[in-house]
Amino acid sequence: MSSSWLQQQRHPGYEEESLRRVAEQLPCREPQAGMLLSLMGEPKHFSLPCIFIYGHRASGKSHVVNVLLKELEMPHATVSGAECISATLLFQQVLLSFFGEDAVGALPRSPSLSDFVRVYKQRCSRATAEQTRYIVLEKAELLRDMDANLLSALARLQELVEDNVSVLLLSELVWDTFRPNTGCLEPLLLHFPEYTKAELHQILSRDSHPTYSADFYASYIHILLGVFYAVCRDLRELRHLAALNFTKFCEPVGEGKATESDTHKLWRHVEPHLKKAMQTVYLREVSSLEWEKMQEVEMEASPLRGLSAHSHVELPFYSKFLLIAAYLASYNPARTDKRFFVKHHGKIKKTNFLKKNEKTSNHLLGPKPFPLDRMLAIFYSVVDSRVAPTASIFSQISSLVTLQLLTQVSHADQLDAPKYKCAVSMDFICAISRTVNFDIIKYLYDFL
Repeated sequence: MSSSWLQQQRHPGYEEESLRRVAEQLPCREPQAGMLLSLMGEPKHFSLPCIFIYGHRASGKSHVVNVLLKELEMPHATVSGAECISATLLFQQVLLSFFGEDAVGALPRSPSLSDFVRVYKQRCSRATAEQTRYIVLEKAELLRDMDANLLSALARLQELVEDNVSVLLLSELVWDTFRPNTGCLEPLLLHFPEYTKAELHQILSRDSHPTYSADFYASYIHILLGVFYAVCRDLRELRHLAALNFTKFCEPVGEGKATESDTHKLWRHVEPHLKKAMQTVYLREVSSLEWEKMQEVEMEASPLRGLSAHSHVELPFYSKFLLIAAYLASYNPARTDKRFFVKHHGKIKKTNFLKKNEKTSNHLLGPKPFPLDRMLAIFYSVVDSRVAPTASIFSQISSLVTLQLLTQVSHADQLDAPKYKCAVSMDFICAISRTVNFDIIKYLYDFL
């Protein structure tokens, strides 16, 4: 950290010790922090009136800004668009942070923008700031639902209140989605890119467990990212997953069945737990402690190990065939239906049936949406016409959607041709197929 880009800036007015503490708290974000600090300038100089900071969720935007403002002791007001649901609450929060409760009391009950500017100018004339004041607006995209002129006024607040104040807008959206039709002072844009895999590894490895060595925890993070990085880049979610599954990873070491260097044995032990955790990414249906207890009970009692919790849902007989039909429609190309499900399809040349350069498995590409008519045609074929189309069949489709085994991808008001996607795993559908004596592998295009 001693050679970080942030420390090399040599910002006048800031102590070296303060910059060193900032650099230690912002791993892999020194360039963005240094750029932001250079835009802010020296403490007593006027800063830019408005800076728009954008980037994906959990890319370090709020963390970098808060660390800079707190460690360098800059006067600031932090306001969340999710908490301040009206302009009145926003005005009150800013005045309270800068001037205290007396300034809030000077506002009328339903203050307008001009009331806020008037009170702000009165208060700052009494207490001139020795350095720039900063207003940090998190989740700034919610400002678009407030007064039409509010965003334009915040962008040029420095001019309106005649004070050394700078507004920092933080958002996951780009500026083009903000720009008002009536015109607005263009802020300076600062982008926070997503963390790379190497950066995530460096950051997560800092959370090493005190009982185990840092290298052991770093190897665990390497395994974790190998599983989850393709589907999740959110630092907070990955940190949660790392804490949730670490006890399972080090369990053989604690029982004396393996050492910290037995990476392969530890991987084999934790692999089924990581696969199951893949189905809970971004979900918080239960707490982490409850999820871990459920996992232990399932591993001991269930004969179908490694399956999702949906495996234990008891489905009606025809609902199982509907789910099988949905899985086949999701993972088989539509052009293969004639070969699989039409009894007297005639001769089909294999060269026409298989694409010459088709190398990617449909299971790797994920489920494809399909129309309801196609699923029902496959359903009536696999149940061998033992059921007539009734309202009960359609109600069971709705039940499968409610259970989140099927996902409706078309709009709810599209009644003529609704489209669905199957949302269950390969292991789950194989378990369902065994309960009705249906060999689903024979009907899957990827396994020909």
